[in-house]
Amino acid sequence: MARIDYLREQLARAERLAKAILDQQTSERLQAFAAECRAELQVRSLKSAA
Repeated sequence: MARIDYLREQLARAERLAKAILDQQTSERLQAFAAECRAELQVRSLKSAA
């Protein structure tokens, strides 16, 4: 699996779990992880477009 595909999968999974989970701290950590995945995806997308 390519890194970009992995990041997309993890991003979607983290966002789904963050919405479904009741524990606030865990939800915030999942949202932070999703933001990290999104940021890395943007960087990789810019590199591949150049």
